[in-house]
Amino acid sequence: MASKPDTNIREKSIRRRIPKWALQTATAAASNQQYYLRSIGRALDVLDCFNGKSPLALKDISAGTGLPESTLFRVLLTLEKHGYLQQAVDGTYQLAPKLRFGWLIEQGNAMRNLARPELERLGHRFNETASLAYLFEDRIHVLDSVESFHEIRVSNRVGRVLPPNCSAMGKTITAFQDRELADRIIEVYGLGRRTEHTITDRTRLMREFEEIRRTGVGYDREESVLGGICISAAIRPAGKQVFAALSISTPVLRMTPEREAEIRAAVLEAAERIAQA
Repeated sequence: MASKPDTNIREKSIRRRIPKWALQTATAAASNQQYYLRSIGRALDVLDCFNGKSPLALKDISAGTGLPESTLFRVLLTLEKHGYLQQAVDGTYQLAPKLRFGWLIEQGNAMRNLARPELERLGHRFNETASLAYLFEDRIHVLDSVESFHEIRVSNRVGRVLPPNCSAMGKTITAFQDRELADRIIEVYGLGRRTEHTITDRTRLMREFEEIRRTGVGYDREESVLGGICISAAIRPAGKQVFAALSISTPVLRMTPEREAEIRAAVLEAAERIAQA
């Protein structure tokens, strides 16, 4: 009998240490708007309008948020003052680097998760290295790779920066950028020679870019490493900029015209499924 009061005391003590707001039901907490700060909510709505790549004009942001331009201007000015937005000379706005890079990482991770099943399917079907690349600002990085089980194989290290002139995925992604960004990607990496087959002539490279835009497919025929061939397809979401490409890499000794045609069709189909997703 003596132990019962002690138990009650302990239970009351525990209850007293729990704040009253934490005892509210989930439904009540969800419906309670008294602590919501609309000014911060508006600022976050504005930031959510940006995709990390394309600048937006005042009217575009107003249409995306539903905010009147007079109110929106004050929000934009505040975000710019605190270093979250940048305004260009033409009056458009863009995410500042500290937000833009984080957005790119988030989008890259989402693309990797989306594309992984397709990479595994390609890798298992052909038993060759299947890879995914993504454009981060003005550099194209290998984002994911499924290695072949062959002892002799072409590998792709995750994180590697791809050249725009002698890598299939590097060419494919660069080809779909506007001229200014394509020139910057080439300038950042250069047109260095890797093998005797590497394209170092800018005019020839631009002609190859035109063919890639027409077909959606880019090639590396021993241009990056002797004995290796890579076939890449651009991931082209409808109405959106191309940020990514996938590929199959294989030693030349295992490539035949029939196998090349089969791989080309397979990477195009996989890229299309990712784009639709």
